[in-house]
Amino acid sequence: MSVPAELVKKLREISGAPLLECKKALEEAQGDPEKAFTVLRKRGQATAAKKAGRVTSEGVVGTYIHAGGKIGVLVEVNCESDFVARNEEFQQLVHDLAMQICATDPRFIRKKDVTPEVLRREKEILKEQAAASGKPESVLDRMVEGRLVKFYEDTCSYEQHFIKDVTGSVTIGELIASKIAKFGENIVVRRFARFKVGEALPVPAEGGSSEVPKGA
Repeated sequence: MSVPAELVKKLREISGAPLLECKKALEEAQGDPEKAFTVLRKRGQATAAKKAGRVTSEGVVGTYIHAGGKIGVLVEVNCESDFVARNEEFQQLVHDLAMQICATDPRFIRKKDVTPEVLRREKEILKEQAAASGKPESVLDRMVEGRLVKFYEDTCSYEQHFIKDVTGSVTIGELIASKIAKFGENIVVRRFARFKVGEALPVPAEGGSSEVPKGA
């Protein structure tokens, strides 16, 4: 099929992949930018979205209440325009993210949001566990770094696998990146709060954690 040059350019801006590879991916995806981005990602040709620094002043506050009303989530997801914010697919994304947070209970949004104190404490624990395994001192640091991957998957929303993806290969970060590719706008999870009946109120924390935000 013939792919419009503007579509190729748009995918190039979002993915950072070479123009020719963007064209090939779009041809393979029958002109669908979202599927083309996934093609590039699988080939290792999609880099971080170049729109990450753009202002996101619009968006939606989404909710999800688990069956029985025992757990509830509020999440704010931002985009660049009211047009995208009102889009049904964007609103479905927000709902899915709220459901994901309800199911997985992350503490932070991204890896960079993990506070230095939490990271230091986790590394100490992992190093003690690694040392207890009897492995040589020379490999302990590598063991700790490997186990940190699991820590980030457990605690950071963007690193978690999307629960509705049956293949188990798509992370929340990649899901959001695919929507950026489709809408051509920066999309970010700004903050969230997760409430569970009977659970003690946690201490408010910075960095997009699941604790109740200050002023809530």
